[in-house]
Amino acid sequence: MPRPDLLEDDIRPTMVRMTVPMMMGIVSLMLFNLADLYFVSRLGTDALAALGFTFPVCFTVISLAIGLGIGTSATLARLLGAGQSDEARSLASDNLLAVALMVLLISVLLQGVVEPIFSLMGAPEQLMPLIMDYMGIWLIGSVFLVVNMVCNACMRATGDTKTPALIMAGSSLMNFVLDPIFIFGIGALPGMGIEGAATASVIAWSVTTLFALHVLFKRKRLLVLQLFQAHRVWKHFSQVMKIGTPAALSNMMTPVAQAVLTYLVASHGPEAVAAFGVGNRIESLALLVCLALSMTLPPFISQNFGAGNIDRVQSAYRLVSGFALIWQFLVFGLLMLLAERVAGLFSDQEAVISLIILWIFIVPAGFGFQAITFLTASSFNALHQPMRALRISIMRLFIFSLPFAWIGSQLFGLQGMFAALVLANAAIAATAWFNMRTFFQKL
Repeated sequence: MPRPDLLEDDIRPTMVRMTVPMMMGIVSLMLFNLADLYFVSRLGTDALAALGFTFPVCFTVISLAIGLGIGTSATLARLLGAGQSDEARSLASDNLLAVALMVLLISVLLQGVVEPIFSLMGAPEQLMPLIMDYMGIWLIGSVFLVVNMVCNACMRATGDTKTPALIMAGSSLMNFVLDPIFIFGIGALPGMGIEGAATASVIAWSVTTLFALHVLFKRKRLLVLQLFQAHRVWKHFSQVMKIGTPAALSNMMTPVAQAVLTYLVASHGPEAVAAFGVGNRIESLALLVCLALSMTLPPFISQNFGAGNIDRVQSAYRLVSGFALIWQFLVFGLLMLLAERVAGLFSDQEAVISLIILWIFIVPAGFGFQAITFLTASSFNALHQPMRALRISIMRLFIFSLPFAWIGSQLFGLQGMFAALVLANAAIAATAWFNMRTFFQKL
């Protein structure tokens, strides 16, 4: 099937063709993380707890990669849409080089301070050797993870979402096969324990990164061999970071806000925390389609913005926003019908099950509004308005979600907190929609 023409093809079928592969790619990433959790849990509680402590540091690096990917995709797609293919190739090549050098530098710096960081996080002394074993390998290999994600962003900028999805699926499958081999050992190869989980991940990232670079160079013709010029590399990297830095900061704020919400839920007892944790996992699955849309919409918008097709940009934004509301309403209805069965999959304790059902009957009502919010933020990034996108994220988390949740919890308990989250999502969605409408009017 030929790659969709983002400047000419009908918008609806184009978005469908781009989004379906990305859904599969996101599922692959979820399975990648679940495989690590599953196999490491077989090593015992200490190993699993050590892996849990590594999440904030690892997520910080991943947030940087996501931001760099967003900046790369938006900048590259706009150049391609404007017909500046040579400049696009030069930027893609310089950007990947700069990204690799930057992540290598960050990795080296973190190696020296990682132990004090985990001490400040409260990691107990007996877990520190396991944490250091894992992070020592993970940080070295993180350059492959970040470069891999930026390569995938380059492909999406051209309208190709199938190849990045296949790369993500291949990485996940390779990690699933290698995890038990390196963690527990096989034949003459001894088990490496938690170090084996990091080793399997690094090998999967490195192999798929080399393949992604090959695709960009041979098939996409987006990489070129050019004389190194520091000022040109810096100019191109700065263009990407103008969008990438706010996007990365936006991603980093999410776990902070989630930690505060968990703290509020904890005042209602351990059963509430367990139910809220289950709800977070259900949320990631329930929003899967719209999350995929948030990755496929920006290349479409950036290319058409670069070509001056503002009408197509507006039409695409309205289309996906309307779809998000309808789709998430249908998902909400389905979750309510299956509430008891879904809750029973995650717990056998009546108190936890009843709270999961309570969550299902309230919180997903706001998922359509939540989808509009992050679709609007990704659209602003694609339109080279990263600070508008960052402001939306800040408002969602720290002006609406957290204050509303605290007030609802204080006045009406856990049920009030859940309802307040729905109201917060509705309020920020309306704000985001109004901001985008105002921006289009100025254009």
